[in-house]
Amino acid sequence: MLNPTWIFDLDNTLHNATPHIFPHINRSMTAYLQEHLQLDEVAANALRVDYWQRYGATLSGLIKHHNTDPDHFLWHTHQFSQLSEMVLREPRLRQVLKQLPGRKIVFSNAPIHYAQSVLKLLRVDDMFDDVFAIEHANYKPKPQTAGFRRLLRKHHLQASQCVMVEDSVDNLRTAKRLGMGTVWVSDTVRTPSFVDVKIRDVLELTRVMNKLNF
Repeated sequence: MLNPTWIFDLDNTLHNATPHIFPHINRSMTAYLQEHLQLDEVAANALRVDYWQRYGATLSGLIKHHNTDPDHFLWHTHQFSQLSEMVLREPRLRQVLKQLPGRKIVFSNAPIHYAQSVLKLLRVDDMFDDVFAIEHANYKPKPQTAGFRRLLRKHHLQASQCVMVEDSVDNLRTAKRLGMGTVWVSDTVRTPSFVDVKIRDVLELTRVMNKLNF
C-alpha cells in the first residue's frame, strides 16, 4: 500500500476520553432520555446502555424506536462548558501524525462540532484532510457499514487504500471486511484475526508502520 489514507477514530484513539469526557456524555445522554422519554434516572441509564450495545450508538436506538431528532440529541448531549480542562492532550501526537505518509481523516461517531473542538484542543486539527462525523454518515454510526461506504465515496477511495486506527474492535471488524488495513489501539492480551497490528497507544504508530505492508 503506497501512501495509504489513514482513517482515525477520535475518542480513546487520538486522546483518552475515559476519565472526563465519556462520563460527562453518558450523564448528558441519560438526562436527555429522562426528559424526553419521561423516564427516571435508572430506567434512562439502562435504556441508554441497551441502545448503545444493540446498535453501536444510543442515537440509533432513539431514531429507530422514538423518532428522535438526531441533531437536537447530538447538540444537547455534547455540550461542554469546560472542554479545555477535560481533553487530555499528548504533545507528541502532532509529531507522530506528521511522520505518517499519506492523507489522514478522522471518522467519529460524535457530532462535528464536538470533534472539531477536540481536535483544536489537541492542536492537530490542521493535520487532517477531513473530519467525517456522525452527521456525514447519515447518522449510521460505526460499526455499521453504511457510514464507512459514505466516507469512501466522498473521498473517492478504495478500502484497500486505507488503514483504520481504532480502539473499538467491532469497528475494525467492519473495516477489515471492507478490505482496510486495521490497527487496534488496545492493551488487551488477545488479538483477533482481523486486526493487522495492535498497539497500546497511538503514539506507537510510527514504530509499527512497517508491519502494515505498504
